[in-house]
Amino acid sequence: MKNVAIAGATGAVGAEFLKLLELRKFPINNLKLLASERSVGKKLEFCGEHITVEELTKNSFQGVDLVFFSAGKERSKEFIPHAVDAGAVVIDNSSAFRLHPDVPLVVPEINPQMVFKHKGIIANPNCSTIQMVVALNPLHQAATIKRVVVSTYQSTSGAGSKGMRELLNQTQAWLNDKPLEVSAFPTQIAFNLFPHVDVFLENGYTREEMKMVNETHKIMDAPEIGISATCVRVPVLRAHSEAVWIETEQKLSREDAREILKKAPGIIVKDEPVDGGYPTPWEASETFETFVGRIREDFSHPKGLTFWVVADQLNKGAALNSIQIAEVLTTG
Repeated sequence: MKNVAIAGATGAVGAEFLKLLELRKFPINNLKLLASERSVGKKLEFCGEHITVEELTKNSFQGVDLVFFSAGKERSKEFIPHAVDAGAVVIDNSSAFRLHPDVPLVVPEINPQMVFKHKGIIANPNCSTIQMVVALNPLHQAATIKRVVVSTYQSTSGAGSKGMRELLNQTQAWLNDKPLEVSAFPTQIAFNLFPHVDVFLENGYTREEMKMVNETHKIMDAPEIGISATCVRVPVLRAHSEAVWIETEQKLSREDAREILKKAPGIIVKDEPVDGGYPTPWEASETFETFVGRIREDFSHPKGLTFWVVADQLNKGAALNSIQIAEVLTTG
């Protein structure tokens, strides 16, 4: 892929794209940075060069081979068809095309072969889904998962740079005995949490929770798995955490599960029943792997297993997974 574009280059995920593409030495001859009209003219650094941000329009994709798209669902719907018509392959971070039957939904540790079935668009899954399925899939291959119950503890980075700023601003305001302003979230996030990520649906779940259900079914090609999710926003800057409970057809001991996960790609097991013997979002921030700990057999269910999963939402949950998809695509 010689000519690459990043749509949404000035956002939180866009910044991670720039950093990781350089760090991983992704092959690029020409890089085009695209964003909304208000960001036009900004200069962003990449590999020692300062590249001027251009406005994202339907004509932005001539001569572009690959587009990393992280500009939001509605803009994905508006502009990605133009990129595909121009001959580019698009890796989209939004939810716009994830469940479309002709669009592969890919986590390279699980279904890299789906990359080559694209028709111009490859979808990057939801951040919470990615880290969960990285941990679920090896256990499913070993013992067949029947049911999953997951509670997420999602950082403010899931709402982009505006969410991260709001946590910092509210914390500073509280420490200085000033009023806390709320705009990025439905209620105060500093020194608080709330079980509400994305909009509520008619079934009582939020859209974020149903993303975890539907996307897991598609990625793992396992629509028979029963899944229930509760998604919670917590006052953490970046990296999401999840408490996961599974029921399997064949019993998995704690020791078996640990060994399976230790051998699985993209996972670091940190699982000791001592103070600090488990992963936290602070240590997972700006890392690439999915961390798993607190692995234990559920004494209330003969085939139940529970564990804790942590990963950086901006890296593995967004930019890194997209780049890993592109790496599969380019190396064949």
